[in-house]
Amino acid sequence: MSVFDPEEQNKQPDSKIVAGFERLSQVFRTLLWDQAKAQQLSPIQVQLLIFIRYHGADKNNVSYLAREFGVTKPTISDAVKVLEEKKLVRRVADQADSRRYSLLLSPAGKKVVASSENFTVPFSDWLAQRGQKEKEALWQSLSGLIAALNENGTISIQRHCFNCTHYRKKGGAHFCSLLDAPLHSNDLRIDCPEHRE
Repeated sequence: MSVFDPEEQNKQPDSKIVAGFERLSQVFRTLLWDQAKAQQLSPIQVQLLIFIRYHGADKNNVSYLAREFGVTKPTISDAVKVLEEKKLVRRVADQADSRRYSLLLSPAGKKVVASSENFTVPFSDWLAQRGQKEKEALWQSLSGLIAALNENGTISIQRHCFNCTHYRKKGGAHFCSLLDAPLHSNDLRIDCPEHRE
């Protein structure tokens, strides 16, 4: 039976949940497409601008971006070429290797990010109406799923606590050796700047 079969969903909560995730992914794609159209960009170009805005030079290169978004280097190169033509990003040469470069947002690129990154507002609005315990339970389930998908190779790049060298289980609890402190479930990060594989 298929998780997309409504009869299967009615019989199996697992199928209903997977179908729900698929529906949410459709919503994200639609919201992103709408924002991209408003900026006269493609969805991947908007995603690249947002990613570049919030990540360091070590991650803002074609090779890393291709792995991050699960696409080919030529796809990223084409997207970057358009962003350069539109003066939204610029290349910054690597000091150690002149063949390598990272990408930096221009002031115009920052404006595009500021006006387009709010495509997730319908999700944020819904979450704002939830209680703290409900949010913590949801986050615990989501972070566990993300970690499992990373572990089995479905998600290739992950800067999550569970696959970080600083993460430990100490007395059955989450612990960060970098912070030298225990971590509660709501302290677990999905995109940690200090992450080390």
